[in-house]
Amino acid sequence: MKMLRFRSPSIRSLDQEVLCTIRLLDDSEISCSIQRDTKGQFLLDHVCNFYNLLEKDYFGIRYVDPEKQRHWLEPNKPVVKQMKSAQQPYTMCFRVKFYPHEPMKIKEELTRYLLYLQLKRDIYHGRLLCPFAEAAYLGACIVQAELGDYDPEEHPSDYIRDFKLFPKQSLKLERKIMEIHKNELRGQCAALAELNMLQRAYTLETYGVDPHPCKDFTGAIAFLGFTATGFVVFQGNKRIHLLKWTDVSKLKFEGKTFYVIGIQKEKKLVLTFHTSTPAACKHLWKCGVENQAFYKCAKSSQIKTVSSSNIFFKGSRFRYSGKVAKEVIEASSKIQRDPPEVHRAQFGQSRSFNSLSHKNLIMNMEPLVPALPSTIEYEEAAAAADSSVVAVKDPVPLSPLEPPAAPAHTEQLSTKGENSSLSNDLQSHCVSMETSNLRPQTPKVEERLEEDEEALTISELSYSPCASMLPTPVDDSQAGASLLFSSPVQSPARLLRELHADPDIQAQLEAERERERAYERARLAAAGGISGALTSSLRLLSSNERVNTCVLGLARLVAVVVGVLLVTVPTLLLLLESDIDVSFLHEIRQTPEFEQFHYEYYCPLRRWILCKISMAMENLSSD
Repeated sequence: MKMLRFRSPSIRSLDQEVLCTIRLLDDSEISCSIQRDTKGQFLLDHVCNFYNLLEKDYFGIRYVDPEKQRHWLEPNKPVVKQMKSAQQPYTMCFRVKFYPHEPMKIKEELTRYLLYLQLKRDIYHGRLLCPFAEAAYLGACIVQAELGDYDPEEHPSDYIRDFKLFPKQSLKLERKIMEIHKNELRGQCAALAELNMLQRAYTLETYGVDPHPCKDFTGAIAFLGFTATGFVVFQGNKRIHLLKWTDVSKLKFEGKTFYVIGIQKEKKLVLTFHTSTPAACKHLWKCGVENQAFYKCAKSSQIKTVSSSNIFFKGSRFRYSGKVAKEVIEASSKIQRDPPEVHRAQFGQSRSFNSLSHKNLIMNMEPLVPALPSTIEYEEAAAAADSSVVAVKDPVPLSPLEPPAAPAHTEQLSTKGENSSLSNDLQSHCVSMETSNLRPQTPKVEERLEEDEEALTISELSYSPCASMLPTPVDDSQAGASLLFSSPVQSPARLLRELHADPDIQAQLEAERERERAYERARLAAAGGISGALTSSLRLLSSNERVNTCVLGLARLVAVVVGVLLVTVPTLLLLLESDIDVSFLHEIRQTPEFEQFHYEYYCPLRRWILCKISMAMENLSSD
C-alpha cells in the first residue's frame, strides 16, 4: 500500500492531517495523508501519478456522504469541507467520470485498460445493459483478456462458471461465451481483446450512462443519464427520451424536482422528474451541468457559471472546471512518450469476480434484480438479437458470433493514421497473432437513423441497475428502488400541471386551452361585460407559463421594495429625531417640510403614544 503526504505552504501540526483511502478500478487501494486545506485536485493527481496516467481528464474521484448520497469530488474545493461529517479515514473511489465518445481516439493503452476495467464493472452491476448476443461477445472478450487462449488442459469444461461477469448468468450464456472464446478470439493478446470489448461496448445504448433513479410525473420509476450524445431517460426496456446537447437549453432543480428544458421538433419541451431527496436532485443537476459542458463546449473558455435560480433569488451556482472533450482529444494526440507499462490485475483479484479456487471475495452490494433474463428468455432473445438493439450513435448488426471480416471502406471510426498506429502498438504486444486479427473487430456502420421520433427499444430486458449504483442503496427484498422515494405520488392537480413533460399530452392540453379561449372569447362578445373581460384576461395570464414567471418575478420585486422601505423609513425617522449631529441630517432638519412634519404629525403622534403607555402603566399599577 503506497503512502504519500501532501503539505501546504503553512506549517500545520500533525494532528490536523487526515488519512484518505482511495479504491482503484481493480479494487486495490492506495492511501495518503492530506492536510485540512488540501484540495480535491491533489488526490486526483496522486492517483494519476500512481498509474503514470496522462489522459486523466476522463476520470474523477467519487465518495459517499453519511446520508449515502454519492458525489464527485470537486477539484477546486478542500477535501475536508466536501466530506463534511464523514468518518475518518475518508474512503473514496477512482472511477471513469466522462466516457470517451470514441475509444479509438484514446492514445495510450493504459487509459484504454482503465476504461476496460470501468466497463467491466458496469457490465457486472447492470449499468451497461447487454442483449444476449452482445453479452456473450463482451463476456468472451473479458475471458480472453483475463485468461488468454483457451487451453483444454488448463481450463475445465465449466471454467466460465468461475467468472462472475453478470449479476446472474445462465448456463446457455456461459456456453456461448465459451464458444466465442474458443473459436473466434484465439490469438488475441489482452490489449487487443480489451480494445475489441471497448469497440463493441460503446455502440450500446447504455454506454457511459451513470443511472440516476427518479420518478416521472406519473410516479413511475425512470433512470436518467448523461452521455456524450445528450440527456437520456430509460424506463422499462425502452429509451423514452433522448435530447441531444445542442437541443438542451437549460438544466435546473428546485428541491426534489429536476427540470430539463429543451427543444424538440421546433417546440419547447420541459421534462419534469422527482428524486428521492434534495441532495440527490442537486447531485443530478451538477452531473448534468458537467456533462453538458464537457461534451458540448469546444473550448474550456466557453464554460459559464450556471445557476439553478430565477431572476431575483439566486439558487445553487456551479461551474465545471476542467478540459472539454475536444481539448482532451487534442492533448492526447500530442503525447510523445514511450507507452507506460500496464500492470494488469490477475484473475480473481477484482471483487467483481470469483477466483478459480472459489475464494470468497467481498461484494459492494447485491444486485436488485437480474440484469439478464432466464434461459427461456435467452432462447427468445437469440432469435431477435440482431435487431433488438439500436445504438445511440450508428446502428450496428449484432453478429459477434461470426468470424471477424476485413473492415470495409465505410468502417472508419478514426483517421487512417490512428488506426495504423494503434495496430502497430498492439502488434508489438501480440507477435504471434495472425494478420487478420491485428485490426480491432469493428461493427459495420450503416446509415444514421432518425432518433428521438419514438420510444426506442434497447433490449428484451428492463433497465434495472443494481443497488450499488443507487444514491441510497437498498435491497431487492425491500422493494428495490421504489423505497428511495418516501413521498407519495403527487396529487392529481399537480400531475395535471406537470403533464407538459410528455410532448403528445402537451399538444392535447394546448388544443384544450385553445378551445377554452375560443369559448371564452365568444361568451365575452355576447355579454360585453367588464367583469367577463377581466376574468378572461386572468385565465389567459394563468395559462401562459412565461407570463406567470414574469408576474411572479414582479411580485417578488415589489415585496423586496416594500420590505426595504419598511426598514429604511423608520430608521431614517429615528435618526432625524435623535440628537445625532451629522451634516446631512442637520440640513434635513432645517427644511420647512421636515419642520411641518415634526410639529403637525410627529409630535402629536408621540404625545398620543406616551399617553397610552402611561395609562397602561397606571392600570397595571392599580391592579
